[in-house]
Amino acid sequence: LGMLSVARGATLLYSDGRPIPNLSPEFRFLGQGFLAGIPVPVIIFAIVFVIAWVVLRFTVYGRWIYAVGGNVRSAKTSGINTRLVIFSAYLIMGALAGLAGMILTARTTAALPQAGLGYELDAIAAVVIGGTSLTGGVGSVAYTLVGTLIIGIISNGLDLMGVSSYYQQIIKGSIIVLAVLIDRSRHRNP
Repeated sequence: LGMLSVARGATLLYSDGRPIPNLSPEFRFLGQGFLAGIPVPVIIFAIVFVIAWVVLRFTVYGRWIYAVGGNVRSAKTSGINTRLVIFSAYLIMGALAGLAGMILTARTTAALPQAGLGYELDAIAAVVIGGTSLTGGVGSVAYTLVGTLIIGIISNGLDLMGVSSYYQQIIKGSIIVLAVLIDRSRHRNP
């Protein structure tokens, strides 16, 4: 969250808080283009989803991710280079967040300094609703997709009902708190 604030502040400083328009058509294609009738963002999502699913489910690195997430000390004792796994996980997630930011910018046809504000809450909510434990070691890409769809449906429904964005944040925050409480009670009482 600290780096998020630093990057957001630097963006506002650089842009003077104004949108940066006139993006190239090639860049806009990333967010608005179609290949074989399928939107490019959907194709990118499908590729990233399949790669993440395969890596987490079928590779040694995927097992290391779950092991480090579940218990760093045990993972280190078993010979896993936990610092490298944690660093690489943050590196991959940062790259994917950057890719998502590029797609959002391409979809809006301008670099908006405040674009994506609040999306971190949606991401956390989707992961928690998808069953990923905030204590680590438990979760799946497929269930996170289900959580994402649920959050998307809730957000869309609230928008269609004309619910204020302030209330939407309260509702999403309450969903996260409820999901965390359920997760904690599951881990306390196996």
